[in-house]
Amino acid sequence: MSLNHTPGAERVHIGFFGRRNAGKSSVVNAVTGQELAVVSEVKGTTTDPVQKAMELLPVGPVVVIDTPGIDDEGELGELRIRKTRQILNKTDVAVLIVDGTGETSEADRELIRLFQEKKIPFLIAVNKADEAEEGRLEEKFREYAAIGLPRRQAEAGTLEKGFREQEYQIIVSAKTGFHIQELKEKIADLAAVKPSQRRIVGDLLKPGDQAVLVVPIDKAAPKGRLILPQQQTIRDILEADAAAIVVKENALKPTLESLGKKPAMVITDSQVFGQVNADTPKDIPLTSFSILFARYKGDLQSVARGAAAIESLREGDRVLISEGCTHHRQCEDIGSVKLPRWLKEYTGKELSIELTSGGEFPEDLSAYRLVIHCGGCMLNEREMKYRLQCAEDQGIPMTNYGIAIAHMQGILKRSVELFPQVRAELQ
Repeated sequence: MSLNHTPGAERVHIGFFGRRNAGKSSVVNAVTGQELAVVSEVKGTTTDPVQKAMELLPVGPVVVIDTPGIDDEGELGELRIRKTRQILNKTDVAVLIVDGTGETSEADRELIRLFQEKKIPFLIAVNKADEAEEGRLEEKFREYAAIGLPRRQAEAGTLEKGFREQEYQIIVSAKTGFHIQELKEKIADLAAVKPSQRRIVGDLLKPGDQAVLVVPIDKAAPKGRLILPQQQTIRDILEADAAAIVVKENALKPTLESLGKKPAMVITDSQVFGQVNADTPKDIPLTSFSILFARYKGDLQSVARGAAAIESLREGDRVLISEGCTHHRQCEDIGSVKLPRWLKEYTGKELSIELTSGGEFPEDLSAYRLVIHCGGCMLNEREMKYRLQCAEDQGIPMTNYGIAIAHMQGILKRSVELFPQVRAELQ
């Protein structure tokens, strides 16, 4: 991937859903203008979600996801349906592909219910306009209008007021290209309903400010480049017309002494929190990349509260450490080695540590006493918030790497002083 490409987690995720043989893959190929998905008359050709990062005009940078049929059968079918449901957790805009030649199915209604339950903006594309009998497509339109989908989306806050029912249903033909451009335009409209105003750190800086970033270079760091949270933080600082000064941990103290003015903040990799805290004067705000991403992708107040559960861990308790990406684990890996060690040293308890990575995240968290999540740089905002909501709904405390490490180092209050509301909750 080019260094100029938008990271996948920052792209609009567009999921195409529906029954087997409704023509999902054909519509995906028509919308993207690529042979992204395998097309066949055989039901169930798409066996796993197919994802593609691309530029889709007029939307912009997106991830397009083609999913298996929601009505798949058998043991493998159940696994595929489960994968499809997981995709919903990171879908920003959903497109339900309906077979215009068939009957309205319970599977379609179930998908509509799930879209509404998860508050995902969605539209319905009635496919196979070239094959349907005269009048059948309009009948389909009326059937789905009767479900009240636009009204319910508006009530859920996923549509703007003043919508028209016709705007969220469309008749298409993947085969002939009928209304495919119009479908793309409708997807773009939904993607733009609620533009994000999130910032990593830029809203905390003024033009001319300096931010010192402490970036250890260890075995887990990609050869020749910085990891994604560091890259994105630097970019956000520059967009705020501030200066990013990047140093290794052993260069922080002399760098601070040599600056002509006090920096606005120091941002560190959580793994060296203790050393950086000792080398940073108390009158300079200190935080970590992981803490900034907890605010950027999820709910900083929630994960800050979750750290208190570390104090009540008991012998044999199960702790889930979850990472949003998959990577080759090196010696002294933070998730599988350092955090488990630090937890056991801090609590003095023998804990049962379990790890998940990538798209895998248990829906049932009841067996765990605590969940510790990474910063989520490889997850989009919707999926990160879904995971937080899962934990909250089940009453399971959830924190993140930076918060947990700061808590165990005794510097949590200091590490969130840039966020007065969060700090006040820790008093």
